[in-house]
Amino acid sequence: MSEPLSFFDEVGGEAVFRRLVEVFYREVALDDVLKPMYPEEDLGPAQERLTLFLMQYWGGPTTYSQGRGHPRLRMRHMPYVVDADARDRWLRCMRTAVDELELPPLHEATLWDYLSRAAYAMVNTMDATGDRGARSSLPLAGDDRR
Repeated sequence: MSEPLSFFDEVGGEAVFRRLVEVFYREVALDDVLKPMYPEEDLGPAQERLTLFLMQYWGGPTTYSQGRGHPRLRMRHMPYVVDADARDRWLRCMRTAVDELELPPLHEATLWDYLSRAAYAMVNTMDATGDRGARSSLPLAGDDRR
């Protein structure tokens, strides 16, 4: 009897997650609030970290943890302003990316449910008047400074 496929395998493996994150960061680069929140001008390193994180989370290779340790997403985002506006913009970018994958409905719903819950969990500032420049970044999987 064979082992059941992971979500990672069911949706198409690495290529699907690379495409998801590629489209997501394409959208982030166009967003006047999100783009400045990333510490690196080149979004490539953040894109790679998020790709590795999501692949691992969904049952793919454990490369993310091998290189960065436990994800600790909430802790990695605490030094930065993540308010409702940033969350909603992040979700808009990710919605575009998920839609472009054209996954079967059950897979799409499963992925979107996780991404939505994760985005809401990262909010750490209820007041949108905070200075994003003082504490700012929003890569879901964290950057090297965290």
